Amino acid sequence: MKLYAISDLHLGFKQNRQQLQTLPNYGDDWLIIAGDVGEKETHLRFALEALGQRFARLLWVPGNHDLWSLPGDSHRGQAKYNHQVQICREYGVLTPEDPYAIWPGEGGPCLLAPLFTLYDYTFRLDNIPVEKAVAWSAETDVICSDEELLHFDPYSSRGAWCAARCAYSETRLEQAQNGMPYVLIDHFPLRYDLIRLPRIPRFSVWCGTRRTENWHQRFPTIAVVSGHLHMPATDYRDGVRFEEVSWGYPRQWARRSKPQPSLREILPGPSLPYPQNAGPFWRW
Repeated sequence: MKLYAISDLHLGFKQNRQQLQTLPNYGDDWLIIAGDVGEKETHLRFALEALGQRFARLLWVPGNHDLWSLPGDSHRGQAKYNHQVQICREYGVLTPEDPYAIWPGEGGPCLLAPLFTLYDYTFRLDNIPVEKAVAWSAETDVICSDEELLHFDPYSSRGAWCAARCAYSETRLEQAQNGMPYVLIDHFPLRYDLIRLPRIPRFSVWCGTRRTENWHQRFPTIAVVSGHLHMPATDYRDGVRFEEVSWGYPRQWARRSKPQPSLREILPGPSLPYPQNAGPFWRW
C-alpha cells in the first residue's frame, strides 16, 4: 500500500484527458492530487471519476487554475473554492477542510495534511516592495493570468486571503498534533528557495508565501508535496523531503521519457536519504 502524488493535470487539454485514462488500477494505493486539475467543474469531475476508479482514496488541494472564474462562471473567490470542496465531498475525496487522515500504509503511520495557502507576492527579491511585485515581474513581460481570473471575494486582496488561509492552516496543524509526523500537501511551494523558473524567474511572485517557509520545522514533518512549477524534482531541507509533483502541459510532458502521467511515490518513498549538500534530484 503506497501513497502517490501528482499535480497540474491541466485537463483543459484533450491530450491530458486522454493520457490520464491510460493509468492502470493501483488497487489499495492512495493518490494526492495537488492542484491545477483544470479551469472548469467538468475538469474536476472528470479527474475524480477517472482517478477514483484507480485508487482506494484521493486527497485534493486547489491550485490557482482551479480557482479561476471564467466568463459565465457563477462562483468566484471563496465561493469558487467552497463549491469545489463540495464536489470533492460528493466523491468522498479529502480536502483542506476535512479532518486529516492517518496514513496506514508503508512509511506510516503519519498524518496527511492537505493545505490551501495561496500566495501573497512575497516570493521576490528583498529590495522589491510587495506592492511593486507585479510591476517588477511585468518588466520582463511576465504577468500571471490570475491577475484577471483569480478573484479574492470577500477578501480585500489575494494577500489578505492568503493570510487568512495560513492562519487557519496553522491552527489546524497545531490542534491536530498527536505525536505522528505530517505529510504537508499544498499546490504552492512552501519555500522561496525551491522556486526554479529559469525562463521566467519573476513569476515567483505568484508561487507562494514566506509565511510557510519554516512549517517543515515548526511542525513534525517527513515530507512536503507541492506542484505549480511544472518542474518535478526532489529536494531536502533540514532533513525533510520536498517533492514537486507536476505533470504539466502537453508540450512539457511530451519531451519526457514517457507520456503517461508520472506519479511520484511519497510513501514509503526513497529507501536512502538524499545528501544534504547535493543539488535537486530531477525526476522526469
